[in-house]
Amino acid sequence: MLLVDTNVWLSAADRSSARHAESVAVLRGHSSELAATVPASAESSWLILDRLGTSAHTEFLNRVVDGSLRRIELLQQDWVRIRELCAQYADLTLDLVDASIVAAAERLKLDTIATYNHRDFRVIVPTHVANFVLLPD
Repeated sequence: MLLVDTNVWLSAADRSSARHAESVAVLRGHSSELAATVPASAESSWLILDRLGTSAHTEFLNRVVDGSLRRIELLQQDWVRIRELCAQYADLTLDLVDASIVAAAERLKLDTIATYNHRDFRVIVPTHVANFVLLPD
């Protein structure tokens, strides 16, 4: 399973993005294992609709409906971990979406995240691996 951050979904949906081709390649290369936390899915949906319009938004929602984007629901233990992460990394102003990705990755023992937010995800030390593998490189 590949956890995908909002910025990758947005750039994949935005054909004018400098990172569009790279994002599409990452998603295609992992098409059978794409996942996002519910907060990341909601943020992605809203930003795609706001910035790119209803057609791009419908394409994103189609992924959710057809199951090609697996939504990761947060459990109580994830919320506890999110709170811990936001406090621990307050200097990064770590937000709910990024903390939810870390909490879900830890719970599911995933080591790879698709994101352009290398600043935060390289600083955060997960509990289950020494560091995350970030795509694209």
